[in-house]
Amino acid sequence: MTEKILQHGAEALIILDEDKVIKRRIKKSYRLDNIDEEIRKLRTRSEAKLLLKASKVIDIPEIKNVNGESKEISMEFLEGKKLSDHLDFFPLKEQKKICRITGENIAKLHDADIIHGDLTTSNMILKDGKVFFIDFGLGFSSHKIEDKAVDLHLLRQALEARHFKNWQALFEEVKRGYASSRNSGLVLEQFKKVETRGRYKSNY
Repeated sequence: MTEKILQHGAEALIILDEDKVIKRRIKKSYRLDNIDEEIRKLRTRSEAKLLLKASKVIDIPEIKNVNGESKEISMEFLEGKKLSDHLDFFPLKEQKKICRITGENIAKLHDADIIHGDLTTSNMILKDGKVFFIDFGLGFSSHKIEDKAVDLHLLRQALEARHFKNWQALFEEVKRGYASSRNSGLVLEQFKKVETRGRYKSNY
């Protein structure tokens, strides 16, 4: 068995093992062993439940196995294009289409009361015309309009930072796709307030 580390994050290792990806939560030395053990088990199970729930409404990698003891989630390896690396190289018309699909996906998540928590193009993979969402490690369940607005705000910030050339046009497409959500009007109105708070804070 040959394992290759794809990413070493603050909370977990992302490992490629043949045709699957393993997310393995890392032991934290600053926590007591028994507390660390329970926290990692809980977060592994919580993320797995969220992934299962999300899989019923949008495209995500297929979950192969969840192991609470080893704090691992195994998923299929997607042979696709990570949007953070490839979005800017598509024609603008194609970029807009991808962002509209992304907005539709977020709408489906939010209508299922799923907050991704880390909506960036680094956590989106394009394959066969579909946008797959990955890494729900910061995700949670919530029906609150504020939480959904903040989720959108994070993506807006990510687009501006990573895809600054066309970010405004791309985010407009995200909003067009998001309009399919049953609460889109309320969420987008709250999003404006979140944006205003963000700009206010940045002045200090």
